[in-house]
Amino acid sequence: MANISRRRFLQAGAGLGALSLLGFPMLSFGAAAKVVVIGGGSGGATAARYLKQYDPSLDVTLIERNDTYYTCYMSNEVLSGDRTLEQIAFGYDGLKKAGINVVIDEVTKVDPATKKITTAKAEFTYDKLIVSPGTDLKWDAVEGYTEETSKEIPHAWKAGEQTKILRAQLEAMNDGGVVVITAPANPFRCPPGPYERASLIAQYLKEKKPKSKLIILDAKPSFAKQELFMQGWEKLYGYKTDNSLISWKGLEDQANVTKVDAKTRTVTTDFGDTVKADVLNIIPAQKAGKLAFDIGLTGDSGWCPIDFKTFESTKHKDIYVIGDACIAGAMPKSGYSANSQGKTAAAAVVASLRSLELPETSHINTCYSLVGKNYGISVAGVYQVGKGEDGKDSIIAIKDSGGVSAKDADDATRATEAAYAHGWYKNITSEMFG
Repeated sequence: MANISRRRFLQAGAGLGALSLLGFPMLSFGAAAKVVVIGGGSGGATAARYLKQYDPSLDVTLIERNDTYYTCYMSNEVLSGDRTLEQIAFGYDGLKKAGINVVIDEVTKVDPATKKITTAKAEFTYDKLIVSPGTDLKWDAVEGYTEETSKEIPHAWKAGEQTKILRAQLEAMNDGGVVVITAPANPFRCPPGPYERASLIAQYLKEKKPKSKLIILDAKPSFAKQELFMQGWEKLYGYKTDNSLISWKGLEDQANVTKVDAKTRTVTTDFGDTVKADVLNIIPAQKAGKLAFDIGLTGDSGWCPIDFKTFESTKHKDIYVIGDACIAGAMPKSGYSANSQGKTAAAAVVASLRSLELPETSHINTCYSLVGKNYGISVAGVYQVGKGEDGKDSIIAIKDSGGVSAKDADDATRATEAAYAHGWYKNITSEMFG
C-alpha cells in the first residue's frame, strides 16, 4: 500500500479499542444511565457493544426494526455467485449476550425535549441517544424511478431482498444480454461500490454468459480507485478492447441518467441519449435516513451536522449521529467508517455521563474492493479532527498516513488483498454481532 505508515495506521486502529485502558476506566457510577441506540448496522451495533465495554453499568438498549441485518459490503459477491444471501445475514443474539437490551421494533417518534422514544409497540426514555439512521434514496432524482418501481428495477443499495431480485434477474438473462448500472453523483454510501458491483457482475458474465455486456452510466467525471479498477478490468475483462465486457461512461460522456422507462428498461441521459438494458440496476442519489429528518437532525444538505470530536448532533443536545447519515468531513460513507465512529460516539457518551475528559481519538477506514476472483484492491486512511481547507474545524485525513494499492502489483499481491478483504469482513462482523 502506497504512502502508509503501518505503525501509525495500527496505532490509530488500536486507539479507540484501548480507551478503557488509557485513563477511561470501566467503573460503575451510581444509578445506571439509560443510553438508547437506534439502528443496528455497522455504526449502531458497534456503538451498543462498546458502550457496554466502556461502562458495563450502563443500561443500553438497541432498537432495530429488522431482526436480520444484511451487510451491504460483500453483497456484491452474492451477485457474482461467490457468496449466498445467508452468508451476509446476521442476527442480534451476540449483542443480547453482551448485556444489551435488543428491541426489534419500528421507531415512530423521538422527542428531544422530553427524551422520549415512541415505537410501534412501546415507549423508551434516554439520558443519551445514539442514532445510526443510514441513508434513504432520493426517489425524485431519476424521473420514473420510484420505490414501487424498484421491485422490478432494483437498486440493491440496501442489501437483502433487493440483492435477491438483482441476482435472480442476472441468472434469468439470456447470454448476449446487456446489464446497465447507473451510478450517482457524490456523496453516497460506499463510493467504490458501483464499480466493485460492475466488476463482480462482469466476472459472472464472463463465466456463465460471455456474449453479454455491462455498461456503467456515471453522473461523475471520475470515481474512487478508478485507475486500479480500470487496470483490473483490462486484465480480467478486456477493457478498452472491442470485446470488452465492461464499458464505463462518465459525466464528460454525457452519461448522467435523468429518466427511466421501467416497462422497456430504457434509461435516458440529460442530453437525451437512450440506452436499453436487459437487466437494469439504478443506484439513485442519496440522503440521510428518514428518521434523521423526522427528529430534525439534518441540515440543508440532507445530511446531519455533528460535533466532529464527539459526533453529538449540532441540532439537538444529547443525541449523537454516526454512520452514513452524518457529515464527517473527509471520512467516506462506509461500513468501516461507521464502525470507527460508533466507538468514538460510545466513548463520548460515557465521558459526558461520567464527567470525564474524552481522550484524543483517531479514526480509520479501509475499503477493500474485489475486481474478480483472487483480485483485490484497497484504499486506507487515518483521520483526526483538524482544520479543513476552509480553515474551519472538520475531520481531516492525516497526511502520509493512508494510501491505495500499488499499481501494477503482481497476481500474488492482488490475491493477498482479496484474502485480506475476506478476513476484514469476518473480523468486522464478528466485532459487531459476536
